[in-house]
Amino acid sequence: MRKFIPKFIFQIYHYSLALIGAVIYTFPSKKMIVIGVTGTNGKSTVVHLITETLEKSGQKVASLSSIRFKVGDKEEKNMLKMTMPGRFKLQKFLRQAVSAGCKYMVLEVTSEGIKQFRHKFIDFDAAVFTNLTKEHIEAHKGFENYKKAKGKLFETLEKSPKANKFAVLNSDDENFAYFEKLFSGKKYFYGIKNPKTEITPQKIGLKLDNLLGEFNLYNALAAYCAGIALGIEKNKVLQVLKIAKGIPGRLELVISEPFKVFVDYAHTPDGLENVYKTLGRNLICVLGSTGGGRDKWKRPEMGKIATNYCKNIILTNEDPYDENPSQILSEIESGISNSRFPISKILNRREAINKALSLAQKNDTVIITGKGCEPWMCVEHGKKIAWDDREIVREEIQRLTTQN
Repeated sequence: MRKFIPKFIFQIYHYSLALIGAVIYTFPSKKMIVIGVTGTNGKSTVVHLITETLEKSGQKVASLSSIRFKVGDKEEKNMLKMTMPGRFKLQKFLRQAVSAGCKYMVLEVTSEGIKQFRHKFIDFDAAVFTNLTKEHIEAHKGFENYKKAKGKLFETLEKSPKANKFAVLNSDDENFAYFEKLFSGKKYFYGIKNPKTEITPQKIGLKLDNLLGEFNLYNALAAYCAGIALGIEKNKVLQVLKIAKGIPGRLELVISEPFKVFVDYAHTPDGLENVYKTLGRNLICVLGSTGGGRDKWKRPEMGKIATNYCKNIILTNEDPYDENPSQILSEIESGISNSRFPISKILNRREAINKALSLAQKNDTVIITGKGCEPWMCVEHGKKIAWDDREIVREEIQRLTTQN
């Protein structure tokens, strides 16, 4: 039935809901400084780091990401399996933040949320761009449409009535020029590779003690730019970032002895390679790919990447939705070539994790990707199974220890 309804009808529907939600909750974004964070990877971490930087400087902050809803000291896990909630819930959350006395709101802004006008009637003060790689290509009918959707945050910022607006942009990203031209106000550029970039780790003296990987260095640089743009003293920002801890499910170390077990949300080829590159080679890897017709192109790509870094590859369910789970694994496997060890295909994700743990020897590293700390596994007929990779790891390591 849905496919016979003209696209503009859905656009009117979503736009109307955004307007009604803003009216009901009396346009709460006008009463706060609102920072939107967009990009393919790193959004949740950047939201977390900006929030922590502001909080440590004595500000009352609210934030919303794929991980959590936070208003001041109160937070709850995001159980929606949706980063940007629907228009009414989003505007209600903004209103709650205002009522709680929050001066700042830090929002993770997704392309799907923008596509459904969830960003409308939010007056942004700042937009942060992390990076852009291929994702949601089927949903947006091409990479260019995906890029344009992300760009709408900067177009919205350009039109925002707020004073002292600014944008933060990753100058190392190949799509930097596209986003840079969308906003004419104050801009902060960060990067690692281009020595001409104004904010680099070397120029500002940024060193991370707790966050692993080059990708987290980029995330920290983005948060640094936002912090100084908001008037926080440089050394205070650096101090916060130096000791900042990662967020749940993002390269999270779950087991440290006798071998290491990490859980990560990586669900794109770029994200997967960044994680593997950080941990090194000869890894024991558990991976899958989301179903429901989502980005089928990336499945063999992820298999190819695993070949380069993993000594044991265990393919398993992630979120199959209504797709055939075995077909998903076969498509990932099609990208695997010249693997040094046999590939295991185990549809039951718990059993797959158990297999990885049973293979691990002292000093090995197991990395389980795709879900991070997501609370659900989505299967056929709209069913959701309560899930948390981290808890499964702890339960299965206990089971193996007891058996031995």
